[in-house]
Amino acid sequence: MSGHGYETGRLNLPFVGIATFGKRPYVEDWTQIDADVAILGAPFDAGTQYRSGARFGPRAVREASTLFSFGHAGAYDHEDDATYLPGSVRIVDMGDADIIHTDTEGSHSGIEVGVRAALKAGALPVTIGGDHSVNIPCIRAFDDQPPIHVLQIDAHLDFVDERHGVRHGHGNPMRRAAEQVHVTGLTQLGIRNVSSTAKEGYVDARAMASDILSVRQCRALSPEALAARLPQGARVYVTIDIDAFCPSIAPGTGTPSHGGFLYYEVLELLQQVAQRHDVVGIDLVEVAPDYDPTGSTAILAAQLLLNFLGFIFHAREQRP
Repeated sequence: MSGHGYETGRLNLPFVGIATFGKRPYVEDWTQIDADVAILGAPFDAGTQYRSGARFGPRAVREASTLFSFGHAGAYDHEDDATYLPGSVRIVDMGDADIIHTDTEGSHSGIEVGVRAALKAGALPVTIGGDHSVNIPCIRAFDDQPPIHVLQIDAHLDFVDERHGVRHGHGNPMRRAAEQVHVTGLTQLGIRNVSSTAKEGYVDARAMASDILSVRQCRALSPEALAARLPQGARVYVTIDIDAFCPSIAPGTGTPSHGGFLYYEVLELLQQVAQRHDVVGIDLVEVAPDYDPTGSTAILAAQLLLNFLGFIFHAREQRP
């Protein structure tokens, strides 16, 4: 069997085995997390207003992430002349938060417990949704941490206070975030010509320290200029709704909105944010795989997360 890798143990190729995120180790006991990054699934989509299916997002993104799991020596980027995510960056998969069907508050509580466990362990929490309401417990979990600034990359403002009696759905998370004492402000990028928020929502958001730019406004600025709009020295929490991207490359979502970002537009922005700021938490939401039989939306999500994590830890290594 020499020459096939058997002499060094199991090959663990991408298409075999258990699909943890990037095929990194699974940690079932959340009191035993010893890592730099902790991945948490939040398979909850009862906060959606129209097309559901994002509850299957964590499984799809994990499955897609195995495509990038050929060993843990890192990935060399010839354009940057840098190796990202070498073996020294420890990533673990916590599995999924406890979700209770039809119970928003109970499910959100389970997500909050998971994020708090990652923070307590000193790991960077990365939550994969699920609909965008899962951001609400993620932000709540930082209430005993130093203040944070929220960077939202999204098609929708998500600043509805209450609609039909709902305050914790996927149209509310940025409003709920802005109300938190430990949130110093919001930068909302990619917001575009959709009818989900009335003018009052934009007025309220700006009154609560939000900076709002559309895709076209973002394209008029460089990635460096966009990242510079965030407060200098801010601890940044990044929330990414996959519908921020053009549905031509990310159709697998419940609320697609044409005119969205392309891959490198977001990637280069995230690289600048990682270089300039301390990124303390991430969530990526609204991947609904059943609307994309090609699987390209989940692959986009997985690749974006892995590259963003690479930028974050490379930037940390470069700082004095």
